[in-house]
Amino acid sequence: MSTEKPSQMQPLPARANTLVMSYLSIRRAIGMTGIMLPIILGPVGWLVFDIDIQDNLSSYYHTELRDVFVGSLCAIGIFLFCYRGYDRIENWTANLGCLSALGVALFPLDPGSDPLHQRSLVGYLHSLSGGVFFLTLAMYSLFHFPSSSSQKHETAPHEPERNFIYRTSGVVILLSMVAMGGYLFLLPPDWKTLFNRYNFLFWMEWLAVWAFATAWLTKGRTILADLAVDVLAIPSNLLTKRPHKD
Repeated sequence: MSTEKPSQMQPLPARANTLVMSYLSIRRAIGMTGIMLPIILGPVGWLVFDIDIQDNLSSYYHTELRDVFVGSLCAIGIFLFCYRGYDRIENWTANLGCLSALGVALFPLDPGSDPLHQRSLVGYLHSLSGGVFFLTLAMYSLFHFPSSSSQKHETAPHEPERNFIYRTSGVVILLSMVAMGGYLFLLPPDWKTLFNRYNFLFWMEWLAVWAFATAWLTKGRTILADLAVDVLAIPSNLLTKRPHKD
């Protein structure tokens, strides 16, 4: 009978640790870009550059903040291109997200126009790219990040709470898209004019962008995201620690 002791788990090699950190860095970069983009375009543009809040994020292409808008979308596109998933479907999602982000950045919306009624093919390509971009981000939040597949599983503290954040982010993105779709397709012109006074599309796009950024920051295990996860986990921790009565 063999007397050899079972082999102990060896630490990850340096190259594996480097790859893990690279993936976390890409996730954090995508999330931080999404958090900062609406802030710089909206409040900072208004306070520092005296740019009125635009009808939508895409309209900032035609302002002094064009380089910020284009550069941020190109950066997100490049990050998604560099991001490799666990299977072919996730890789295709990243590639589609990359192409759509670059489409939003490089094919500008026609100035002063309704996203549904463009005067050029370039404008229609922008609107199509924007819809595909948000759909791919929702797919990450709803299907790729919270996957229970053993192939995709990543051990992290408080996994149920993290999955709740991912799925909530995906639902918020889809609800924002439904709200924007209702505005664009269903509202009569008078109601559209009223909603435009309050920059409805701008705030819905901001909400969707922050929802996807929250999911990526949580997946990237940033400090603030981990603190939020810890707070969400407090009730379940209290319930599990509650003494049982005989």
